[in-house]
Amino acid sequence: MSENQLIIGTAPDSWGVWFPEDEKQTPWQRFLDEVAEAGYKWIELGPYGYLPTDPQTLARELKARDLQISAGTVFTAFHRGAGTWDEAWEPARRVAELTAAMDAKHVVVIPALWRDDKTGEAVEDRTLSEQQWEDLAAGHDRLGRTLQREFGLFQQFHSHADSHVETMPQIEKFLAMTDPSLVTLCLDTGHAEYGGASSVELIRNHPERIGYLHLKQVHPDVLARVRAEDMTFKDATAAGVMCEPPQGLPDLREVIEHAECLGRPLFGIVEQDMYPVASFDDPLPIASRTCTYLLSCGSRTTVA
Repeated sequence: MSENQLIIGTAPDSWGVWFPEDEKQTPWQRFLDEVAEAGYKWIELGPYGYLPTDPQTLARELKARDLQISAGTVFTAFHRGAGTWDEAWEPARRVAELTAAMDAKHVVVIPALWRDDKTGEAVEDRTLSEQQWEDLAAGHDRLGRTLQREFGLFQQFHSHADSHVETMPQIEKFLAMTDPSLVTLCLDTGHAEYGGASSVELIRNHPERIGYLHLKQVHPDVLARVRAEDMTFKDATAAGVMCEPPQGLPDLREVIEHAECLGRPLFGIVEQDMYPVASFDDPLPIASRTCTYLLSCGSRTTVA
């Protein structure tokens, strides 16, 4: 990656993949084939176990399609206390090993949701106590330190719908409580918009904390319904809250222009939250159009 470039890639999410195994999801071989056909060169691992976890097998499959890995993804629940470290680290270690073996440099870290991502049932309080905030921050600082020391990987924290870090005040509180050298943001433009946060303001106000991007949009009419009915993120996704650019918000052209001004190379990975897809034939044309659109949004935006 050269200076100032924004590298556009995609992820299994844009093919309706949320889980390691699910009959409603696009088979992994078809996903890889269609990513290449859509014009992308970079992908994320997605949920651990969706793509082959044997490094040699995965490397061979990627090479056959001229693809590379930008990041792995892990899930954590550090707000539940220091005792959750071992529970979080064991799966994180497996993801980190595979991510590093693919010569990637980033791990996207998603906090636990307070509503179950399959059933939508509330499993925790919607807000955190101050002690839980302190535990959350300490856990992510420790994770960032460990990933850097043991694998040379950088933690990219992903605020998320139906999590405890979703709104603008929550995101900025999290940033204020964590070490900038250990925790930067995977700024997901769709999830930020969903939570009422401004991606452009986050880039402007916290430029040093933007380490990675997920590029997506929300449909404003669907989002209004989601808020009015307090819909779960699962139901909101099924209702089409994440829409094909440029039909929604935020303005990705503006986001990309600000991201290019950060003065360093950055990944912008497309995620549309399409689980479950109505048909396995749906993702490819959307992915192709999205790639073409995003490449038109910036002067230093590329797929290579």
